[in-house]
Amino acid sequence: MKLSYLLILFSAAALSLHAQGRGGSEGMRQAIQLDLEGKTTEARVLIQKEIDTAATPQAKASAQRSMAMSWAFDSNCAKTVEYEQLVMAYWVTRETAEPGNAFYQQGEMATEAARVCIDSGDLDAAQKWYRRGAELGLKEPGISADRTAVWGFRLAHAEGRIAARRGDRAGVEKQIAAAKTALDAMTTSKQAQEAFLPYLTGYAALYLGDTAKAVADLEKTDPNNAFYQCLIGMAYEKQGDAAKAKEMYRKAATVNAHNPPAAFARPFARKKLA
Repeated sequence: MKLSYLLILFSAAALSLHAQGRGGSEGMRQAIQLDLEGKTTEARVLIQKEIDTAATPQAKASAQRSMAMSWAFDSNCAKTVEYEQLVMAYWVTRETAEPGNAFYQQGEMATEAARVCIDSGDLDAAQKWYRRGAELGLKEPGISADRTAVWGFRLAHAEGRIAARRGDRAGVEKQIAAAKTALDAMTTSKQAQEAFLPYLTGYAALYLGDTAKAVADLEKTDPNNAFYQCLIGMAYEKQGDAAKAKEMYRKAATVNAHNPPAAFARPFARKKLA
């Protein structure tokens, strides 16, 4: 495994720990808890202090990413994009020192913004930033064929979900086929990425009206993922099974992460249970 890939994995893991509230300062931990409680305006006061007092550009970018997620908890696509772009700007400054990581991270931040936008219903913005994310990620110097295929899969996955939200059945079928083609081109990443295929097919089925397929496919995904639990709950709700829908929403409402899936799932599920 290449050193650059190991560094990317390490960086992603560190960001994940921070995003879930297990890293960072006491002020950031308090801010994340406030976001989880729905007190997002109060949370952003604390996060802004972290931005203003950050000791390094990297620490500032990390705090800006947390601010993006705070806006995500309010389903605010535009403000999330605004702060994710600030994080992307930090990674632009790292292109010379960390060429194997900087473009990947820019792509990740653009994709993270896109995820918030699709969940908030701004499909045009979501499509713009998903495409920008893939474009940036593919600029990685010496990018492997495997990683190229991963970016292709991720973009087809996103385009398929957007097509489903627009009711474009032909577009969905086209993107599912593209996603499968990208999977077939993978080597070391195939096993990890193919686990996301039932997320795409289940999501598409949900928005195209096939709730039975939606449940069947989404049940093949991670049973502990709050976002998937919400999707399954939505499918049950459309079937008129309120009891099963609430069971899914109760599970989703307990998520404690500070990332795009949680930013959608926790407020959504809690509103459904209110």
